[in-house]
Formats: sequence, structure tokens, C-alpha cells
Amino acid sequence: MKASISEVARQSGVSVATVSRSFTRPELVSETTRAKVLKAAESLNFAVSRAPGTLKSGQSLRIALLIGSADIEWFTAGIMSGLNAVLREEGYDLVLYPIDSLETRKDFFADLPLRRNADAVIVSSFDILPEEVTRLKSMNIPIVGINVSSPSGFSASVSIDDGTGIGLAVRHLHTLGHTNIMYILESFGSSLSFSSQLRVTGFIKACEKLGIHQQVLQVDDDDTCINAAMTALLGQQEPATALCFHQDSLAVPFLFQIRKYGMDVPKNISITGFDDSTFAEEVGLTTVRQDPRALGMITAKKTLALIRGEHVDAAHQTVPVELMLRHTTTRAQPSTHHR
Repeated sequence: MKASISEVARQSGVSVATVSRSFTRPELVSETTRAKVLKAAESLNFAVSRAPGTLKSGQSLRIALLIGSADIEWFTAGIMSGLNAVLREEGYDLVLYPIDSLETRKDFFADLPLRRNADAVIVSSFDILPEEVTRLKSMNIPIVGINVSSPSGFSASVSIDDGTGIGLAVRHLHTLGHTNIMYILESFGSSLSFSSQLRVTGFIKACEKLGIHQQVLQVDDDDTCINAAMTALLGQQEPATALCFHQDSLAVPFLFQIRKYGMDVPKNISITGFDDSTFAEEVGLTTVRQDPRALGMITAKKTLALIRGEHVDAAHQTVPVELMLRHTTTRAQPSTHHR
């Protein structure tokens, strides 16, 4: 049984009205009093719905989406589009929570039981701790992952196989005769563990299996990243004949920059990306395609089923990716060594 507001008032030594204001109008309550109320509420596992019209059902009609950045990038925009396409039809609002550090993530899971302002939590692309999962499960709140490293602990998940995806690109380059490949990524700049890190390990494993000389270059996530990658490439005694980029958003600007150095793509060097995001097709980038909008729609349907208490078939689903062959890759040539 959930604690009542009267029990919270009794334990914290304040009135019911003060408990209510502590959640709905905190600016009207002193910090000391509110701290006592929150402490009592947490110890009693008290939950309050933020929407008065949902008190009868006990639902907030809100679903929290946790993303690992303060920026709405291509992938997140696609996920949100897919989620909203399904959730709005069922009367649910999607609430976005940028989680950019372990501390921010910890604060979210600590506050949620007190506010009870979501009927489900969707985590996009990063991992969570077992104790955070346990806390949600104790409140009967489903937690669903999108592109998480492991489905362990999640009520359901929908992901691509990052390792398989990058393996497609490596095998394609290998069939073209490339035996010296460089993988380029930007530093993650966060204490969170992201699922896309599996692309790096997948790249290394694929190269080792095929006997390809491989190297991984990590550049800073700032305005100098393109020039840093170019400098590293040109400074090699035996330059790589092909480049695999962690994501299209780095590959596309590099493609334009390398041509300023008088190098021809793909004659001098082959380039692959990952995502098939904005402008990838327009610039002819060979890339691994994933569809975040489709991921979002599948996730939304599983989430709604869990909220209703329904059985979910294939609760943990892997969605296949596809290699899009375009104009930035070709057979390796001796002339590719651009010194």
C-alpha cells in the first residue's frame, strides 16, 4: 500500500497543506520544512501525481525520455518523432530529461519516486545501475531501453547491434582490398557509458578477424576535431587507405575538408560513416543505416503494453541495420598512399 499524504504530514510534523505545497508550490515552503517533508515522503515511498485529473487512475499520462546530452541531435530527434507518433494517439505526453553525467542520472532516479511524474521511463543509448532499476521496479514503473549496451535489468529494450553494423563496413572495405583502416571518433565527453562504444570494440574485432592493420583515433569533441583527424592521417608513414567514422556527423564535414587538401575520395582514400543521417545520401557517403524513428515507434508500443500490464512478446528486440553503398568507397589502389 502506498503511503497517504496524511501519513507524510504526521511523520514530518507539518500540515497536509504544507506537504501539498512542498510538491506543487515549493517556493512557498522554507527549505528546512521542505527537506523534512521530502525525507518523510522518501522513507514512506510516497508518490504524488502532478496532474489533478489523473488522481483517480493513479497515472500521470507522462513518459520520461532520458537522453545522454543537452543537445537534440539527429538520433534523438528521430527517436522523439517515433515515440510521439504512437504516444500522442494514446493521450501520453513525452517529457525530455537531458542526463549528461552520473550525478545528473543519480538525481533523476532519486527524485522520481517523490514526484511520481512518469508512468514509464525510456533510456536512450546509455546504461543505468541495477539499484536504479530496482527503485523503479519497486514503484511498478516500467523502464525501457533504446540502443542500450545490455538489456539486463530493463523491462524491455529495442536496439541495433553496433558491433555487427561496423563489421559490415569493415568487411566491405576488406573485399575492396583495404588492409590498413583507421577508425575515427570524437571523445564522448561524459561519465556515462554509451552503447555506441560497442562500435569501437566491434571494429577492432572485425579487423583482427580479417587480418587488417587497424588503428583507432579519438579526437576532442570541439571545433578542432576535423583538423586533428586530418593531421593524424597525413602524419602517418603508411597512411590508412580507408577511414571508418563513428558517425556521419563527423564523416560528412571531414569529406569536405579532405578535398581542400587536394585528395580525391574515393580514389585516394575510402570513407564510411554510421547512421545514414542528414546529408549522408546527398554527399554520397557509404554508411551503416539505422532508423531511430522506427526504433522509437517500436519502443512506444512496448512501453504502452507494459504500462497496461500486458505480456510483451520479444521484450528485448534487436533491429537489423543495413550497409548503404554509395560513392565514397572503392577498391584500394597503390596510389592511395598520398605522400
